[in-house]
Amino acid sequence: MLAFLIRRIGQSLFVILAMAALVFLGVFFIGNPIDVLLAPDADQAERAEAIVRLGLDKPLWQQFFIFLADLARGDLGTSFVHGTSAVGLIFERLPATMELAFVALVLAVVVGIPLGVIAGLKSEGFAGRSIMTGSIVGFSLPNFWFGIMLILFFAVTLQWLPAGGRGPTGSLFGIELSLLNPAGWPNLLMPALTLAIYKVSLVIRLAYSGTREAMLQDYVRFARAKGLSRRRILGVHVLKNILIPIVTVLGLELGSMIAFAVVTESVFAWPGIGKLLIDSIGRLDRPVIVAYLMIVVALFAVINLVVDILYSVLDPRVRLSDTGN
Repeated sequence: MLAFLIRRIGQSLFVILAMAALVFLGVFFIGNPIDVLLAPDADQAERAEAIVRLGLDKPLWQQFFIFLADLARGDLGTSFVHGTSAVGLIFERLPATMELAFVALVLAVVVGIPLGVIAGLKSEGFAGRSIMTGSIVGFSLPNFWFGIMLILFFAVTLQWLPAGGRGPTGSLFGIELSLLNPAGWPNLLMPALTLAIYKVSLVIRLAYSGTREAMLQDYVRFARAKGLSRRRILGVHVLKNILIPIVTVLGLELGSMIAFAVVTESVFAWPGIGKLLIDSIGRLDRPVIVAYLMIVVALFAVINLVVDILYSVLDPRVRLSDTGN
C-alpha cells in the first residue's frame, strides 16, 4: 500500500509541475494587461512605470522561473486589479463554490443511486423505463437554461425561493457557509439543483448498468440460493460493487463541479470562484487567472489521489496489480 501511495503522489506532483508550465505559457502569451489596467490617455511614462511595477519588463523565461519560485512558496502573485494576494482572493471565494459543489454531489448520490438501482431491478417495467427516460432528459438540458427555468418557476411565478445571491451564512472556524444558517438554505437550493442535474443523470445510468450486471453474477445467485433477504443482497453484494465506478466518476465530477461552476454561479449571482474568474479574464488579471488554474489543477490531483485510494480500498486488486507492474 505504501508503494502504491508513493507512486500516486509522484504522479500527482509531475502533473502539477507540467500544468504549471502550460498555465504560465497559456496565460502570459494572451493579451496585454497594461492596455486594460491603464486609461487610454496614459502617457508612455505611466505605461513604463506600470510595466516595471507588475514585473512585465523581464524576459519571459525569467518571469517563468520567478513564477516557479513563488509557486514553491505558495505565492502566486498579487492581483493587478485588487492589489491583494491572488491566492487570498480565491480562497476567500472558494468556500462558496465548495459548498455549492458539495450539496450538488450529495443530491447526485442521494437521488441518483436509489433511482438507478430501482431502474436496474425493474428495467422492463414502467418505473425503470420512466427513470431512464428522465436521465436522458437530465443529460440533454443545458445548465443555464435549467437554472433560468427554475428561477422563472420558483422565484418569479411561485415566489417560494430567492432568484439569486448567497443569502445569510453561518461561520465555522472563520469560514462563511450557507449550510450553517437555515435562512440561507433557500438561496442554496436552486443553484445546487442546477449544478446537480447532469450528475444525477450520470449516477442513475452508472447505478443502472452496475445493478443489471451485478444481478447476473454468480455471487448474487449463490446469495439467493442461501436464502439471504433481498435487502441484504442489494446492500451487501450489489451496492458495494456498483460503488466502485460511481466513486471513480464522482471524484472526477466533483473536481469539474468546483472548477466549472462558472455558468451556474453567473445565472444565480453566486459569489464563488467562477464569477471571480470571469471578472478576472475580462480585466486580464493574470495573477488571479493563474492562481485559479493552478488551484484547480492541484485540486484535481488531490481528488484523483483520494479516488485512487478509495478505489483500492473498495477493490484490493487495484493496488495488487499496481505493485506487480
